[in-house]
Amino acid sequence: MIRSIIPLIAILLFFLEPVFSMFSPISLGEEFYTLVPRFVIAYLIFIAVYYSQKDAIIYGFVFGLLYDIFYIDIIGLYAFLYPLICFIAAYIIHRVNKNIVTVMLLILFLIALLEVLSYTFASFIAITTIGPQQFLTSRLVPTMISNSLFVIMIGLLFKKLIDNRVLLKRGEIL
Repeated sequence: MIRSIIPLIAILLFFLEPVFSMFSPISLGEEFYTLVPRFVIAYLIFIAVYYSQKDAIIYGFVFGLLYDIFYIDIIGLYAFLYPLICFIAAYIIHRVNKNIVTVMLLILFLIALLEVLSYTFASFIAITTIGPQQFLTSRLVPTMISNSLFVIMIGLLFKKLIDNRVLLKRGEIL
């Protein structure tokens, strides 16, 4: 059971994302703010940083493809972006300090990058009608605030879980 905990948590997070999406958009006055939960990619970045870049990229492809199939009409967009984000995370973290604060800031930066790339692609093929300024104020900023709360609340738990899995893999925990 302990060996399958990493993919089970990823599956749980995959199914929790649409639950949290039900709270969006939020209306404040006459403005609507869209919160996009990115729990799976945040978790995959933790895996890429603290466990295995290869596993994170594989999980990224699988969950990106599932995200494409279940949530959007374009097959391949997130199947490409999730592994790319995991690769970038592993590449960057090898060049900076691997403490938890750095990793959390890296996660937030990469979530913003994911949002900008997906918006750019949607704009390029004309499946979105919002402009860049509206995207920034009504989607990117609220998404970053909500995901930063998630990363701050759950980040240490993910790190501890992955560290324990690494110790189990090496045989240091029974």
